[in-house]
Amino acid sequence: MPEPPTRGPDLTEPGFTEPGSTNPSFTAPGFSAPDFAGPDLTRLDFAGPDVTAPEADPSEAGRPTGRRSAKPRAWKGSGGKGSDGEESAGKGSAARGAAGKAPKGDLATEITASLVVFLVALPLCIGVAVASGVPAELGIISGVVGGLVVGAARGSTLQVSGPAAGLAALVAETVLEHGVAMLGVIVLFSGLLQIVLGLVRLGRFFQAISLAVVQGMLAGIGLPLMFSQAYPAADAKAPGTPIENMAGVPGLFADTVSDPQSMIAAGLGIVTVVLSFLWKKVPGPVQKVPAALVAVGIGIAVAALPGVEVNTLQVGNLLASVDVPGAEQFAGLADAGIITAILTFTVIASAESLFTAAAVDRMHDGPRTRYNPELIAQGAGNTVAGLLGALPVTAVVARSSANVQAGATTRLSRTFHGLWLLAFALLLPQVLALIPISVLAGVLIHSGWKLFAPAEFPKMWRQDRGEFAVMTLTTLVIVATALLEGVLIGLAAGIVLAAVRMSRTVIRQHLEDDTAKVVMAGNATFLRLPQVIEALEAAAEARKPRIRLDLTGVAHLDHACRSQVEEFVAQQRGKGLRVELLMPGPAERPGREPGADRAGDAEPPTGRPRPPTAPLPRRPTTAPAAASAAPGPTAEWFYLDTRPMPEDFAERYAQEYAPRSTSADRPEHAQGHPQEYAQGHAPESSSGYSPGYASR
Repeated sequence: MPEPPTRGPDLTEPGFTEPGSTNPSFTAPGFSAPDFAGPDLTRLDFAGPDVTAPEADPSEAGRPTGRRSAKPRAWKGSGGKGSDGEESAGKGSAARGAAGKAPKGDLATEITASLVVFLVALPLCIGVAVASGVPAELGIISGVVGGLVVGAARGSTLQVSGPAAGLAALVAETVLEHGVAMLGVIVLFSGLLQIVLGLVRLGRFFQAISLAVVQGMLAGIGLPLMFSQAYPAADAKAPGTPIENMAGVPGLFADTVSDPQSMIAAGLGIVTVVLSFLWKKVPGPVQKVPAALVAVGIGIAVAALPGVEVNTLQVGNLLASVDVPGAEQFAGLADAGIITAILTFTVIASAESLFTAAAVDRMHDGPRTRYNPELIAQGAGNTVAGLLGALPVTAVVARSSANVQAGATTRLSRTFHGLWLLAFALLLPQVLALIPISVLAGVLIHSGWKLFAPAEFPKMWRQDRGEFAVMTLTTLVIVATALLEGVLIGLAAGIVLAAVRMSRTVIRQHLEDDTAKVVMAGNATFLRLPQVIEALEAAAEARKPRIRLDLTGVAHLDHACRSQVEEFVAQQRGKGLRVELLMPGPAERPGREPGADRAGDAEPPTGRPRPPTAPLPRRPTTAPAAASAAPGPTAEWFYLDTRPMPEDFAERYAQEYAPRSTSADRPEHAQGHPQEYAQGHAPESSSGYSPGYASR
């Protein structure tokens, strides 16, 4: 048999296009390539935090303008490379981005913003502590740590951290099972684990989680939070689990209606919820006062009226509330339940903080969050909070958005807000004892509603019903079981959905004279094995003497499908059938020299000289292609003819495989297929298929 060609097809000839474009030569007769909905890798329009460098203002080098550039962040000018691979601020923005170095003209704005954040954070810190089943002072301590420790650290500029409503149910469950004393150890080691994750640069790993799982997780946190806080809103005690809390709502309503004092408490809770929803519509400068603070003021005034006996906050000494873990608590690390709680706190707190960072980055045009330093900062905050025996710290959207809207531009505002919390708790603890618990419960009901975000469910249904199923499943499992189990099941469901969608295999079958043809394209994985087996069995049942399996359009052929195809080929050949197997192969033969000419390439069959063409640009390689990747010396090469199949194709195809002694035996075929002969393929194997190696 003549030597196989030393070069692959000339990609500049008709029927071929340059790499990166849609190649019409990769369609087989009777088959059209599917349109796979994959990501457009040529665009930078990702639905996530901005990872492109902002365009520089000509008047102030390094100062971001909030507009996105089409180029990745570059390490040039006055900026430098951050610890997680992102651009650090240049000299022009260093004064704006570094805590403690804000311009003098902005200092008043930073202090004002810090006071606004303090007023928002104070009721939230207390309310989260009460909902978590721990003393209110521990919530304030966590708020102070979130301001003074996390707020002063690098990572995010405007994101504010503290105790979050999203972790209240998890903390309450942990305290109920292991006690308040073990909470410090769990938070401490969660913080250390966060620091490790940041140091090994896994901050952006949390962005790889499906959005449906994230929204389902938040909804699964918010829904039980609302029902659990409905009881303290009426000065009652919640039964326990989320399911029990939901089932007990009718009884709670009956008990509330029958007790006048419970009616007053419930009225304060309802007023708080209504104010939280409607306060944003209040015109003028009054709107700048946080709705929660207004509700607290109303609650204090009502609670002070004669004859009103509603439950108010019980506050002790802040310093006396500090409970440093001891040897007995550290010995609890041998308990598998404690280890599970540490991992759960780490994952949920990290994910919530980094998701919040992405949301806050979209609120302003300042420096973007650097995820690995931010994860380290969150870990440092939780380490300190754990040593003090306080609640876990995470980023909070409500405080962060208040910080942005108040005009903050540096880390000073969030750092100062922690200072104000500390001063208030030390100097005015008696004021906290006047706050009705029902008001704090109303604040958390509103927070739970925002976490639940019911409008997201129909929106997800319209956009993607598969993702809607993942989102709903995550929410239901969290409500029915626990947070960690729900997140893990949601992640598993998201991965399965992605795998099924990525494994799209298009199979075309048709009979032609004495040949049964099967053409495959797409991604052939074990998930599509039943379809592959069905197609192969149908080809065998056609009772044709020849079977052709064309897999050259398959982008990925996993081991299961490859084994099934090879087993089928061996089985049919054992029965005496002729099976032609075209496996996926490279676009050109390995070992081809860039300047080598192909045999029979000098002149096309028409006698017209070939116009000179410039060689296509090639990707530089550090080593030549491995010899083992090349087909053997007996391999046959096939090239695609994109023209419609002639009626006498079967006869010509049979003639091509018939033995020939000289080139004079095929002048008629050469006239009918000049392009194939111009491409310099082996004389005995011009079948009209795209490059690949075939087994016959």
